[in-house]
Amino acid sequence: MGDAPMWRPAPARREASAMWRFMQALPAAGGPRLEDFRALHAWSVADMAAFWPAVWDFYEVSGEKGETPFTPGPAMRKARFLPDAQLNYAANLLRHEGNQPALIWRTEDGRGGRLSRDELIAQVARCQRAMRAAGVRRGERVAGIVSNGPEAVIAFLAAASIGAIWSSASPDFGPRGILDRFAQIEPVLLFVCDAYVYGGKTFRLDDKARQVVAGLPTLREVVVIDQMGGGAALAEMPGGATTWDGFLGGRADGGPDFAPLPFDHPLYILFSSGTTGKPKCFVHRAGGILLKHLCELGLHGDIQAGDRVFYFTTTGWMMWNWLISGLALGATLLLYDGSPLAPDEEVLLAWAEEEGVTHFGCSPRYLDALRKAGRRPAERFALARLRTIFSAGSPLLGNHYDYVYGSVKRDVQLASITGGTDLCGCFVGCNPLEPVWRGEIQGPMLGMAVEVFDEAGRPLRGAAGELGCTRPFPTMPLMFWNDPGEARYRAAYFGRFGDVWHHGDVAEWTAHGGIIVHGRSDATLNPGGVRIGTAELYAQVEPLEEIAEALAIGQKTPDGDERIVLFVRLQEGVEMEPALEDRIRRAIREGASPRHVPAVIVAVADIPRTRSGKISEIAVRDVVHGREPKNIEALANPEALD
Repeated sequence: MGDAPMWRPAPARREASAMWRFMQALPAAGGPRLEDFRALHAWSVADMAAFWPAVWDFYEVSGEKGETPFTPGPAMRKARFLPDAQLNYAANLLRHEGNQPALIWRTEDGRGGRLSRDELIAQVARCQRAMRAAGVRRGERVAGIVSNGPEAVIAFLAAASIGAIWSSASPDFGPRGILDRFAQIEPVLLFVCDAYVYGGKTFRLDDKARQVVAGLPTLREVVVIDQMGGGAALAEMPGGATTWDGFLGGRADGGPDFAPLPFDHPLYILFSSGTTGKPKCFVHRAGGILLKHLCELGLHGDIQAGDRVFYFTTTGWMMWNWLISGLALGATLLLYDGSPLAPDEEVLLAWAEEEGVTHFGCSPRYLDALRKAGRRPAERFALARLRTIFSAGSPLLGNHYDYVYGSVKRDVQLASITGGTDLCGCFVGCNPLEPVWRGEIQGPMLGMAVEVFDEAGRPLRGAAGELGCTRPFPTMPLMFWNDPGEARYRAAYFGRFGDVWHHGDVAEWTAHGGIIVHGRSDATLNPGGVRIGTAELYAQVEPLEEIAEALAIGQKTPDGDERIVLFVRLQEGVEMEPALEDRIRRAIREGASPRHVPAVIVAVADIPRTRSGKISEIAVRDVVHGREPKNIEALANPEALD
């Protein structure tokens, strides 16, 4: 991992961070006097009943905190944080007023605009009034097949303001994939955009929307967001539809009303990727999401009032929900809809430069695309305000750190974070008080009792094992929708190590107190009985200039063992030749170990990915073993399996 850190916070930045100020404020509030992040983390886990209310107080959450900080349950998932509290998530996101921009948005084809904080509040008020006029009540579901633009944010916050439950899907999902999600939760109101642009092409939603509406008999109203002049065609859907402007109507008098709701009131429903069956429906609680996101974005990400925050995401990925919570911190959010690489690989960085972005979020795949296109953004952009680059979606490898610090910006915190849709947050990630080491996530998130376990469930150091969490946290799903007796919930997370959250990632603590995530447990390779994370192979293969991306699986052999099969998508104009195969094997042998060397290397035209950009090793493994892949609607490019 290197003898010296790749980045270390300057004392001035460290002491200006929200986490440092939080730590310094604790003694005056009756808390402990702590000297560093590790002491802060230890306290946050040991005294959850004090830590999470301290986050509430530090960020001056709007609501009534109540007298009881924490109630343990008969099982970890039954624990309750702030059970007497009353709050409204939308009220906390819209409490910052004024003319400063709340949202700045842009589409691939050049459309865009901005809304001030006051304008966003007024638009949410109009949408709230329209929802109430449509009869939407507390606890009913409001769904969106929506682009990453202002309408999605407005509709979500309007639903949250009255206690309705939001759920969204990206417009690039197929109709079956959308119905697999929304049919389970029975929405009464649906927002749908008429079209979207990606990679220089316009995709209309007319037929898709009609199929979805026909499959959702609980709908009472459909609202078309007419972005591309297709509202008239979409209005021909079964039962008719209303345009966005028609639904909102005229100007609302005053701001929105915010229903005071219990801490555990459902805020939104997120879905698993669905690559192993029908998507699981995670019901997330409003208070838990607000506190956890204030902690993650505010304390760990050091997003402060006036910052400008961008994350490349769609409305079908949890990072959209994570990003939107930045409004609670007084930040300006930048929303982009389209391909991150069109018309060229640096379009997002050019926008970040133009708008003075302070926090830039992307995936390792995006960094790979920049590097392999030969882009050196540091030579073109100053990125003077940029403090942090977030990365999520798959493990960030050592060569990604080399590229960022060598070609993007030297003085920036590369903030690798990882968790999941199931908690709509992170187990481990960044912090502004400690250095960044090559190839490592900085450490655990506050309030998260993270451990790495061996096969017997014993804490493990210095070797790869199973990532888990031993104590409750506020964004454990309230429940799975339609899960009688919580059978699916218990089986998903508490079937391996008893009353301990088993997350399904292979991870390893480092000597610096950081962590490395090697990949998903269900995709772990096991040649000769030795467990190997797929990320260990990718770290050696993907830096090779000839390789665009790679995917590895374990294939059962007739003798009951397993061999590693490596699929590679080559760069344009490159052919698989014996010399390249030798280079790949040598890189793996020298960079990892002889056990990591694949038995077979196959060049393929494309590699299947989920709609959130994660490679789908499980689907490929099923195909190789002659099994029908489950729910290929969850894949963005299912034709790659052919």
